[in-house]
Order: sequence, then structure tokens, then C-alpha cells
Amino acid sequence: MSAGPPELDPVIHAQARLRVTATLATLHDGDRIAFPRLQDILQMTAGNLSVHLRKLEEAGYVEIVKTHHGRTPTTLVGLTRRGRFAFEEYTLAVRALLDPPQPEEEKTS
Repeated sequence: MSAGPPELDPVIHAQARLRVTATLATLHDGDRIAFPRLQDILQMTAGNLSVHLRKLEEAGYVEIVKTHHGRTPTTLVGLTRRGRFAFEEYTLAVRALLDPPQPEEEKTS
């Protein structure tokens, strides 16, 4: 019985959230990036990025930390372990879709 094609995580699959997650996955485990820097890298408006980060945060994939650098409020964004695992699983699923295993050729006698 065939298992069918792999499922793609709908939280990550939206183009903007995939871009966010892929960018955050380049950071070392536990590292965070400042919101304006992430916004600049992704060329997204603050509102659009905020909406997608909220979805990712609700899924437990990103952590948003609001702090201060001196007197300046700073928002830092990082991928959680769950988010990193979800992105790795998503990547494996995409690869499986693009390069599915080939059934063994039937042997003839």
C-alpha cells in the first residue's frame, strides 16, 4: 500500500512564511535577528512581516523577544527548536516530492 505524497506543513508552506523560516534557519541554534534587519533581508513591510511572524509564533515555530537596547525598544526574532525541526521536515517533504523514490523494476523470468 502506497503512503502517498508527503504532506507539506501549511504554516510554513505560504511563500512569505517559507521565506521567513528559511532565513531564520540560517542562524545558529538559539541566535536571534533584529526585526528591522529581517524586514530588510526579506524586503517586506513591517505589517506584512508582523502578520506572518504572528502565525509562525502561534505554531510555536518562532520566538519573538521584545527588549531594549539602551533606551531603544528592540524586537528580536529567532527560530525555536520546534520551528527548526518543522523546517527540516518541510525540506525533506519537498525533496521527496521533487525526487520521489522509484518503484523497483518488475523482474521478468
